[in-house]
Amino acid sequence: MTFKKSHILVRFLIVVFFIAGAYVLIQAGNGRCAENYPFPEPEGCTVVLVGKDASTDGSVITTHTCDCSFCDWTWRHVPAMKHPKGAIRKIYHISQYKTWPPSEGLKWDKHFKDDFTGVEIPQPPITYEYMHGMFGYMNKHQLAIGESTVGNRKKMNNPTPSATFDITALTMIAMERCKTAREAIKTMGTLAEKYGYGFHDNGEMLAVADTKEIWIFEVMPVGPLWTSKSGKPGAVWCAQRVPDDHVSVCPNESRIGEIDLNNSDYFMASPNVISYAEEKGFWDPKSGEPFSWKKAYSPSEASAANSNGSRARMWRFCNLVVPSKKISPDTRNMDFPFSVKPDKKLSLKDVMSILRDKYQGTPYDPVKGLQGGPFANPNYMPRPFKYKGDTYNTARTISVNRVEYTTITQSRDWLPDTIGGIIWLSFGAQDTSCYMPLYNGITYIPRSFKIGDHWEFNRKSARWAFGYVDFHVQVAYSLAIQDVNKALEKWEDSALAKTPIIDKLALELHKQDPEQARAFLTDYCLNNANQVINAWWELGDTILVKYSNLWIYNKVKRKTEKIIYPEWWRKALVEYDKLTPQPKKKK
Repeated sequence: MTFKKSHILVRFLIVVFFIAGAYVLIQAGNGRCAENYPFPEPEGCTVVLVGKDASTDGSVITTHTCDCSFCDWTWRHVPAMKHPKGAIRKIYHISQYKTWPPSEGLKWDKHFKDDFTGVEIPQPPITYEYMHGMFGYMNKHQLAIGESTVGNRKKMNNPTPSATFDITALTMIAMERCKTAREAIKTMGTLAEKYGYGFHDNGEMLAVADTKEIWIFEVMPVGPLWTSKSGKPGAVWCAQRVPDDHVSVCPNESRIGEIDLNNSDYFMASPNVISYAEEKGFWDPKSGEPFSWKKAYSPSEASAANSNGSRARMWRFCNLVVPSKKISPDTRNMDFPFSVKPDKKLSLKDVMSILRDKYQGTPYDPVKGLQGGPFANPNYMPRPFKYKGDTYNTARTISVNRVEYTTITQSRDWLPDTIGGIIWLSFGAQDTSCYMPLYNGITYIPRSFKIGDHWEFNRKSARWAFGYVDFHVQVAYSLAIQDVNKALEKWEDSALAKTPIIDKLALELHKQDPEQARAFLTDYCLNNANQVINAWWELGDTILVKYSNLWIYNKVKRKTEKIIYPEWWRKALVEYDKLTPQPKKKK
């Protein structure tokens, strides 16, 4: 065999093995594809979207619950930068999930050292400052983002290097370059089309907001055989605007249904949004059925009822915001409207309550029966379990105990951008954590936000302060959560009440000197965050001592009190263990 023929054969085999490897990855899936399971993967993140006329104060609101249980939780503040003519920006593959031991360095240092895709794009003259954790969350123009994985049909996955962009990288580019939601959507969509989307991610949804509007943007890969030389888009995407007086939710399920591309005020999409579905057989124009984005690319038969509560977030959200409609839990999630007008406008406190919701008083309440144990703990058995070969679903509530952090963003058009934008950040599980305000104008964040790891306890990490409290609360939940709620009244409620005052003081300073206003906001946010973190370390110690040995240690009286277990628990114990009562004393 000649060298030339041998060389061609080797190249052919490389291509074959590459495609075969990609095929194996696709077949293995990652638990988030519409064809892998009867229902899409339920473990991800919840996003709530609130239009400006649906909020009590006119804020445009997004949320993101980073429900992972093992992901990197570190945050950074990225400063604005000027770039000379001809400067380039390297694109990196950034995994939502991968972590390293702290001794190997911070996540962002690692990514920017090891995960260069080989693709470079031109830099604009100026990139904007912004804050990000797992994703970019808000930039200097109050552009805000929240994320939820929605999955897609299995054959659409593209885990190959031809997919330059994953979802984290797209959000960072949007933060760096865009001022409005529409601009961000077009920028992310265009980049995904040109350079390919996927690699670490499949179907993703982003809530993209500015001071005027909020949109749902969904982007999906187009299969492992795509290359930039094909002349075809390397992604398929669609976006729909939430009406200003409406609210919406994304609980890991595609939300966009029928689309009207002639109505550019409410819809945007890639040029292949319909043709790709036809080409792959996901939708037949001869069927007489109108094209539906979610039915074509990420179909699901799930409802709250047929999943025994594991896919109940859509129903529960509507149950909370439009109780007047009395929507049945049998309603398929695919049949819910894209958005709804709430029975009453939502305050920031209402949104916090929604994100802490655990289906209290519903058929899917996780403390009913035995599941919650004697202390009504809603965090027991939060995942499906097996028994004698059968799998049983448990309710997947909006608030789960595996959260890295939660964000609530406010974009407010009646204030300068440095004051109008706020990220309310809580680390760890929502029910045992505290939301802390980070005004858009702050120039740096606490170092404790930048460090920490699931596998190494670290008292210098803010995330561990809230994990410390959460762990001790689980022991006697129904009692200890009352101690947490008292702390929330002191720290969270007071921060909410102070916001108008801080706004006013910052605005007065801004009129004199914008930099003084930024310094004031930075001092306020960092001081508040550090006080909350210290308070939570103390709260963890207090709960540890107070409920030690499953007694109540009364510090003031310096006496112990018995914890009285509920009667149903004592009855179950007697019946299950066949206990016999002590002989009664003779009179």
